[in-house]
Amino acid sequence: MTELTINGIDVTVERGATLLEAAQFLGLPIPTLCHMEGLTPYGACRLCVVEIGEASNSRLVTSCTFPAENGLRVRTSSRRVVQARKIIVELLLASCPQSKTIQDIAAELGVRQQRFRQEKEDCILCGRCVRMCSEQMMAGAIGFTGRGENRGLGTPFDSTSEVCRLCGGCIYVCPVCELRCTYTEPDKAICGGCANLSPPCVDKPQFDDMMCYMHPCVACEIKED
Repeated sequence: MTELTINGIDVTVERGATLLEAAQFLGLPIPTLCHMEGLTPYGACRLCVVEIGEASNSRLVTSCTFPAENGLRVRTSSRRVVQARKIIVELLLASCPQSKTIQDIAAELGVRQQRFRQEKEDCILCGRCVRMCSEQMMAGAIGFTGRGENRGLGTPFDSTSEVCRLCGGCIYVCPVCELRCTYTEPDKAICGGCANLSPPCVDKPQFDDMMCYMHPCVACEIKED
């Protein structure tokens, strides 16, 4: 067993557990994007960063890949951690501003606008689809191509894959395929209407106890009187 401290709370977890698993055991919320139960931890999106160590020796690590260690002191929501997550989600929004998943995470983190030029890409290279195809479907029909700014996803030699089963698993796990709002202006890039955090659509006094129930979200289409 491994004993460590998370946010001042002593916790014991099984040897080999990650910091994310240890925090989840305590019920501490840590946002994740590339991480998914049943798939190998990848640590690509960096949203799950936590702070370990003390004072000047502290550093940020991805909790989904960093193993729990005896005596380790972890902070999951320090100022440094929160600021890092907000910057990361802004960058993700700049790449894929229409992703419902990313917008919901942004709303939960209190991000109301992103300050970077929007690229409107269709992939954030989280690797979910690649791992799903390889580890769950045992096909390996798709993978990463290129490096650096040329990195992308595709089939070998960009040819039609002979091993693809057309199962749709890659689309099912993709956080970008589920689109929502169509705004492109930075000050309107984040909806948050479906995050169910507060009544975003009916905010008049007579609806104080009413949460957003609309599916799909139509908050962007409602105009105030």
